[in-house]
Amino acid sequence: MLSVPRLDMQVRIFGALADPIRIKIIMLLSGGDRCVCEILPAFERSQSTISKHLSILYNAGLLDRRIEGNRTIYSIKNRKVVELLETADSIALEHLSSLVETGGD
Repeated sequence: MLSVPRLDMQVRIFGALADPIRIKIIMLLSGGDRCVCEILPAFERSQSTISKHLSILYNAGLLDRRIEGNRTIYSIKNRKVVELLETADSIALEHLSSLVETGGD
C-alpha cells in the first residue's frame, strides 16, 4: 500500500496534468528549455495565466526553472512525465478507436 505522502504527491502530479494547457506546456517543453517569452506565443492566454500554469507544474515537481538575466527559463525536470503523457495519449487513441468501432457505446 502506498504511503500517504507518496499518494499525496501522485495526486498533486495528476492534478497538475489535469488541464489541457498544462499538458500542452509539457509537450512544448519536451522539445527543450524555453523562456516564458517563448512559451507565451504558443497560447492565446495572458502572461499571468501562463505563469500560473507554469507555477502549478513547477510546484508539482514536474518542471525546473532558472533565471538568466531578466528571463525565466523552464525545463522538464523528469522526462518520465513526457512518457506518462505519451502513454495517456496511446490509451486515449485506443479508447477513441474502440468507440468508433462500436458506434460510440
